[in-house]
Amino acid sequence: MGLNLDDKKAVVAEVSAQVATAQTIVVAEYKGIEVVKLTKLRAQARKSGVYLRVLKNTLVRRAVSGSPFESLAAHMSGPLIYGISQDPVAAAKVLNDFAKANDKMVLKAGSYAGKVLDKAGVQELAAIPSREELLAKLLGVMKAPVSGFAVALGALAKQREEASA
Repeated sequence: MGLNLDDKKAVVAEVSAQVATAQTIVVAEYKGIEVVKLTKLRAQARKSGVYLRVLKNTLVRRAVSGSPFESLAAHMSGPLIYGISQDPVAAAKVLNDFAKANDKMVLKAGSYAGKVLDKAGVQELAAIPSREELLAKLLGVMKAPVSGFAVALGALAKQREEASA
C-alpha cells in the first residue's frame, strides 16, 4: 500500500531532519536478505547511533536536495537501505560490517564531507577507528607516562625507606 501525500511529506521532513545533522550517508542494496538479519542490522545501527531505514528513493532525493549530500542522488536507484549518522564513520562501519557477513548486502555508495564515495571509499571510511576508539587510545597514551611516573615514584619512596631503616 502506497503512502498518501501527507505521509510522504512526513517522511521527507523526518529524513531532512536527519540529513541536516548528518556527517555521513551510506546506501546499500539489500535485496534478498531475511527479515531476521535485517532486524539484527537495525539493532546494531541503533546501538551505534545510526539512522537506518529502507526508503523510497524519490523521497530521499527530495530530502537531500540543497544539502551537501545532494550529489549522492545519482546513486539512488533500486532497492536501497540508507544509513545516516552524525558520527563520520558509524554508518559506514555498520553497513560494511554487515555486508562482510552477508553477501546479499552490497554497498553501493556513500557521501562524507560533501564528497561522493564509491564502494571502496565507503570501505576505507569504515576502516577508520570511531571517535570513541580514538579517545580511548588517546587516554591510554596520556595515562602511560603518568602511571609510569607513579610507579617510579613508588619505587623511589620504597628505596628511601629501606635506606633509612
